[in-house]
Amino acid sequence: MIKIANAQVWVHDQDEALAFYTEKLGWDVQTDVTMPEMGNFRWLAVNPKGQPEVAIVLMAIPGEPVMDSATQEQVRSLMAKGFAGGVFITTDNCQATYEEWKSRGVEFVEPPTKQPYGVDCGFRDPSGNHFRLTELADMGEYATQKREAETKATATV
Repeated sequence: MIKIANAQVWVHDQDEALAFYTEKLGWDVQTDVTMPEMGNFRWLAVNPKGQPEVAIVLMAIPGEPVMDSATQEQVRSLMAKGFAGGVFITTDNCQATYEEWKSRGVEFVEPPTKQPYGVDCGFRDPSGNHFRLTELADMGEYATQKREAETKATATV
């Protein structure tokens, strides 16, 4: 069986990121190991409470020889724009999670808004990574409503 175990987000400062994910989002530290034999490389991974099988690795932007200075700057530029990757998080109650995280200091870029796929909002971490927080609707119900609307529209033509 193949499973996704980790996803990665680039971070400017691993300690700042760790504080954000654990204190503001309330997530757990899954792994925090520094490896001296690899130039003090730090593997820092967090996961939502109750979901230890999947982790987000908070990866520092590496220096040379792994990444040259021009590439480092490109990654930083994409992060600043919120385009260095995205993470989609689901919740049973988008509005309640939004209120809880907002009270802890999470800065949202979009408030909870009803969408065809559910209720959705957006926030960014201190490094600029973009996240979607979504309460998913029953997509089977959505598909049925869409087909009914299309049938009705065709019948009136």
